[in-house]
Amino acid sequence: MLVAATGREPAASQGRVMHTRKTRTILAALAAAAATALLVSSCSGGGTSTSSGEKVTLQYWAWAPGSAKEVAEFNRTHPNIKVVHTDAGGGEQSSAKLLAAIRAGNAPDLALVENTSLPRMIVAGAPLDITDYVSDVRTDYSPGSWAQTTFGGRTYGLPQDIGPMALLYRKDIFDKYGIKTPVTWADYRKAAATIKARNPKLTMASLSTDGWGWYAAVAAQAGDDWWSIHGDTWTVDIDGPNSRKVMTFFQQMYQDKLIAADPILTPTYNQELNNGTMLSWPSAAWAPGVIYGVAPKTAGKWALAPLPRWNPDDPTVSFQGGSSVVVTAKSKHPKEAAEFAKWLDAGDQGARMILNVQNGYPAALSGQKAATLQKPPALMPQQTDYYKVVAEIAKHTRPVTWGPNTDVAASAFTDAMNAAVHNGTPWADVLTVTQKAVVADLKKQGFKVSEGS
Repeated sequence: MLVAATGREPAASQGRVMHTRKTRTILAALAAAAATALLVSSCSGGGTSTSSGEKVTLQYWAWAPGSAKEVAEFNRTHPNIKVVHTDAGGGEQSSAKLLAAIRAGNAPDLALVENTSLPRMIVAGAPLDITDYVSDVRTDYSPGSWAQTTFGGRTYGLPQDIGPMALLYRKDIFDKYGIKTPVTWADYRKAAATIKARNPKLTMASLSTDGWGWYAAVAAQAGDDWWSIHGDTWTVDIDGPNSRKVMTFFQQMYQDKLIAADPILTPTYNQELNNGTMLSWPSAAWAPGVIYGVAPKTAGKWALAPLPRWNPDDPTVSFQGGSSVVVTAKSKHPKEAAEFAKWLDAGDQGARMILNVQNGYPAALSGQKAATLQKPPALMPQQTDYYKVVAEIAKHTRPVTWGPNTDVAASAFTDAMNAAVHNGTPWADVLTVTQKAVVADLKKQGFKVSEGS
């Protein structure tokens, strides 16, 4: 059983199988085998670790800024292991390159993988089951962070950075119009309407039509999992009632001209940030660095708060973004590879480098604790409690359940959303189109599928 990360640790696996099957057979086996551990070191096709004391060389693919500096520091302090860093690009490009390299037999030992892509990588047999190598650092993470890389009771990667969702907003303009920080999404809409009535040139936010992952995360906050798995069956609930309510809510804001649906971080969008007509970005803890990069002169005018919630009594938010380090199935030195991953992602020194060199928000608790002792981001130097706010947000996270074909969902959602905005048709129906595409693709791949709601 390939159990999606839900913030609760599933029952421990009892059986283990060696990864020797190929193509569709392995896809079906990975989805159906209850609590199966792939490629365990004792029987893995990935080889065995060196125990003779000889120096081991590991190849590491990672796109995160500062990765080369992290590797250099590890190499300086670990004379028996040499890690060679390669920037293979991020996002879908990185995942595609990694799968191609594994098929071609020239894959790296480790790779940084976006969490949205991890289930797809697992069913393709790319990452090694590293449960036995990393169980000693499990308590160095919050349950929500650890759950993102745990499937079927087995662990396939170490979380490196996370993006607990938050609201970045122009506090100076909110204060000007007497607007308090919105606690609920209803508050958010009311604030947008109040400001728009006072100044029609101002827009609360732009929710881009290609933001399928954002809508999935906010739907998860509302209680819907777009993918889940039960036994050997994937359940797809993209078109669920809570998800439809989310889409309808934001369509109404769009129709009332309280938000836009234009691409973000374009020259036009960046100009709106700089001139103060774009007032907020519902995003994640990494957002201040992005805004500062395109609108540095607005520093001191922004603040960060918890993402508005659907239930005023429930502070739960989801993750937006985040990545993990996996040991690949082809690594001949899984023990040493896992040692590097633990140093980088779970160790105090590595976690601090993720914070200070990468400018990411560490998944490890030690990195989050270190963050509370630091100055706030350059965008909001006045918000001295910034990292304490983020740490509190991170305590109430509900990981998004991603499926093995997020690429199909992204394409279908974006096309349908563009059409809905252009034609004025219901945004909720975008979910119907997306669900049909995802279900058809899963069935084509040979998965057992059911549809929720």
